[in-house]
Amino acid sequence: MASTAALIWYLVIAGPQGGMAILPGSFDKREQCMAAIAEYQRQPTPSGWTLQCIPSASPFTNNGSAE
Repeated sequence: MASTAALIWYLVIAGPQGGMAILPGSFDKREQCMAAIAEYQRQPTPSGWTLQCIPSASPFTNNGSAE
């Protein structure tokens, strides 16, 4: 039985001094992550801060067991 990897999307925030933080929540789809960024950008944001959606492979196979 072949295993498949699922992408998990993380919201990463980068500061103006080069710092970076990965938020503890994750998204199943890129569209969900992009919607979170759009919601954040509705408010005035400090200069130099950026948000990105970064994909990461899941450590689980398609049946939920660890490889």
